[in-house]
Amino acid sequence: MGFDEEYQSFLNAHLQARRGERLRRLQEGHNQAEMLFLKQVWWPIFYNFKYLHPEYEVDDFKDGKRYLDYAYIRPGIRICFEVDGYGPHLKSISRWQFSDNLERQNQLVIDGWTVIRFSYDQVKEQPRRCQQIVQQVIGQWLGDEQNQTALSTVEKEVLRLAVRKGEAIYPKEVEKYLKLSDKTVRNILSRLVEKKMLLPASGIKRVRSYRLGVQIKHPIK
Repeated sequence: MGFDEEYQSFLNAHLQARRGERLRRLQEGHNQAEMLFLKQVWWPIFYNFKYLHPEYEVDDFKDGKRYLDYAYIRPGIRICFEVDGYGPHLKSISRWQFSDNLERQNQLVIDGWTVIRFSYDQVKEQPRRCQQIVQQVIGQWLGDEQNQTALSTVEKEVLRLAVRKGEAIYPKEVEKYLKLSDKTVRNILSRLVEKKMLLPASGIKRVRSYRLGVQIKHPIK
C-alpha cells in the first residue's frame, strides 16, 4: 500500500484503541503538521509506521498528563518527535510559560526520553534534512544487520544495554538487566566478543568490562 492507505490504517488503529481523553487528544491534536511529518519525513525512510505512537500520553512532572506528537518505542528505546508550528501564540507566550515548556522537555530527558524537535517550516521546506536527523538519532540504537542474523535474543538485549549506557558495561549489570546467572552472562559476553560485537576491557581477576566493538548503523531488530 502507498502512504495514504497506510496512514489511514495507522490512524484508524490508534483511534479505535483509545478512549476518553486519549481519544479526544488524538482527534483534536493530530493535524496537518503531524501528518506532514509522516508523509515527508518518516514514510520516505521506513515505508511503515511500526513502533510509532501519535499523541502519546506521558506523566507530567506536575502530576498531570501531557501528550507527545509522536513516540517511537522499542525495547530500551524511547524517542519523542515534536513538530512545532510558528504562530501568534508563540509571540504572546509569557516568561513563565516559556520556562515551563523548557522544564517539561528537561523532565522527559531525565525520564530517559530522547527529544527531537522540528519546526513546521523545516518539515515542509527541508524534509531531506529532517530525514537525516531522524536516521541519525534512530541509528544510535542500531547494529550491523548482517551480524544481527547470527545474534540470539539475549545477545541483542546486551547490545541494546551497551548502546543505551554509552560506556563500558559490567557482567553484574548484565546479570541484573537480564536476570540471569553469572555463568550464563559470561557465556553470552564471550560469544559477543567472539562475534566482534563487544570488546573486553582489562580488569581485576574475573571482573572486567566490555564495550561495543561495532559501529552502530541499523536498527537492532
